[in-house]
Amino acid sequence: MNAQAVDGVAVSAVAPGDEAVTGHAVTGDAVTDDAVTDDGGKTVAKAKLATIWLDGCSGCHMSFLDIDERLLLLAERADLVYGCLVDTKEFPEGVDVTLVEGAVSSSEDLRKIREVRERSRLVVSLGDCAVTSNVPGMRNPFGPKAVLNRAYLENATLGQQIPTDVPALLAESLPVHAYVPVDVFVPGCPPSADRIFEVVQGLLDGHMPANVPQARFG
Repeated sequence: MNAQAVDGVAVSAVAPGDEAVTGHAVTGDAVTDDAVTDDGGKTVAKAKLATIWLDGCSGCHMSFLDIDERLLLLAERADLVYGCLVDTKEFPEGVDVTLVEGAVSSSEDLRKIREVRERSRLVVSLGDCAVTSNVPGMRNPFGPKAVLNRAYLENATLGQQIPTDVPALLAESLPVHAYVPVDVFVPGCPPSADRIFEVVQGLLDGHMPANVPQARFG
C-alpha cells in the first residue's frame, strides 16, 4: 500500500478488489445472526471492529464514546469484538478495522501491536500519541533509567523502589508505524468525535476516509 494524504488524514491506498470491509456476501444456509442486509438487499456479514489502548491517556477512547447515539449506527454495521469497552480477553483473529490509541512504550505494547497487526486487516493510528508518540515521547531524551529513578526514587517519600513485576520500558517511546505498517493515520489530541465517526464509517463503507476537516496536532 502506498501512503497518501486525504484532507488531513494520512491514508494508504486500498488495493483493487480489496475495497469492502463489511464482510463477504452471505447467502442461503450461510446466513448467521451477525449478518446484515445492505441497501441493495444483499446479505453481508457484519464487520469486526476493535480498539486497543497502548501508552496514552484514554482521551481518544473518550472521544470515540463522544460519538454518542451514532454508535448505534456503527453497531448496525460492525461488532466491537475487542477493546477496553468490551470484556474480551484475547485479541481475536480476522478483525477488519482496529483503532489504536497510544504510543509503543513498553515490551507489552510491542507485543500487543504486533499481534494486532497480524490479526487485523486495517490498522488505524488514532490520535497524536499513536501517530507521533506525542507526550509519551517526551521521555526519550532522558532514557528509561532516568525516568524510573525520577518517578519511583527521587519523587517518592515512602517505599522507594523501582517495580520489577511490570513490562519493561523500551529505550524510546515511538509511534505505531515505527514497528508495524499502518493503513490510516488520524491525528488530533484527541481527534474529534465527528472525525472518528467519519473515518470509521468510511472504512465500513469500503473506502478510505475523505472530506474530513484538517486536524491540528496537539
